[in-house]
Amino acid sequence: MREQIIGLITPTMAVVFMLVFLVMWNRGKMGSYVLAFAASYFFFCLGFAATHLLDTGTAYIFHVTQFFYAMSVASAIWGLATRVGQPPYLGALLSVYGMTALTLLVAVATSNDIAPRLIIVNVGYGVMYVIGVMTLLGAHKREAIDRLIITTQTLLAAQFFIRPVLTLLVESSIPAGEYRESIYYSVLNLSLSIAALMCAMVLVGACVYDQIKSVKERAEMDLLTGLRTRRAFEQDVIAQVEKAKLEGVPVSLVVADIDHFKAVNDVWGHQVGDKAIAAFGQVVTDTIRDTDIAGRIGGEEFCVLAWNCDGEAAISMAERIRKCFAETQVEGMPEDHRLTASFGVAGRNEGEGYGKVFARADAALYTAKEEGRNRTVRIENKKLLSNITRLDTGNGDTPSDEARAASA
Repeated sequence: MREQIIGLITPTMAVVFMLVFLVMWNRGKMGSYVLAFAASYFFFCLGFAATHLLDTGTAYIFHVTQFFYAMSVASAIWGLATRVGQPPYLGALLSVYGMTALTLLVAVATSNDIAPRLIIVNVGYGVMYVIGVMTLLGAHKREAIDRLIITTQTLLAAQFFIRPVLTLLVESSIPAGEYRESIYYSVLNLSLSIAALMCAMVLVGACVYDQIKSVKERAEMDLLTGLRTRRAFEQDVIAQVEKAKLEGVPVSLVVADIDHFKAVNDVWGHQVGDKAIAAFGQVVTDTIRDTDIAGRIGGEEFCVLAWNCDGEAAISMAERIRKCFAETQVEGMPEDHRLTASFGVAGRNEGEGYGKVFARADAALYTAKEEGRNRTVRIENKKLLSNITRLDTGNGDTPSDEARAASA
């Protein structure tokens, strides 16, 4: 009776963590990866309970527990991969499970010794965790919590290879009927309890970190565009410019302004103006890279820090945004009317900080406005370089007076 109570401590702990993840997902409005963590502990609980409660002499017990534990591992890997935006490679995990299950079927049919079965299933779990670790290592962004997760998953993978080998050096053969009295079973109880607790604490910590980060990002996000607010943008850009100085990476600033935006509000109203701002923000988001930083720094004014990008490449980025926006239909405006934007570009010169680069990019924007709008102008080393492309009306029709008022 005492052994049964002790054996239920681990599955009970798994249920508690499952409930914790469910509450975090429901109350915190977090991503589906948190549900995957809950599923992982649910299957882990079932696997451990089956190991503890089912008759070890039956032929099917290892197939049942292998299924539950494999589902637990796969759920955890799926959640971790989804969290960092990586594919979980479920096909590879399924292949490992299938090969392990077939090998286990042969081992159960040919021998009453549990030792080979333990090695087979543990190696299978270990290989699945190795796939998970390799998946996480492929993620582009890696913060301290991500490195901790990778370390934890690596330790979990290692213990699946090491534990059965060390135990079987002491206990070379384990008859099926004596499994629960074996040294291995005692080691299993202890190691699984420690691993489950360690992994849960790291995953809970990751969820809390993600929630705090999400709240902070929402506070720093412009609601209309989804881009950074001016304060958040400048904080991040100043840090990136300093990083560029240290690493010798070229960076450029692109400053943009929607042409004749006041006329848009006057002719079609502020709601349409808001939709125009949102449309421009979406074009920026769709165009820039993950390494770039974009923000709305004024009413209709935007700025992008282009990382590892010189002035010429920044002009190309600005032109892509300009052309795409000039073809974008803004909701609430006539179908034959399009808005335009002007751009100023400046690359960082040796010794310059954010302020000086922005001043040159802003001056370039002012020049673009003076030259007729709907164009990109670059200023480098106080020298003006222009890349001018006028908007083609497409069918050669003369724009309406209403359209002229907003974009001439």
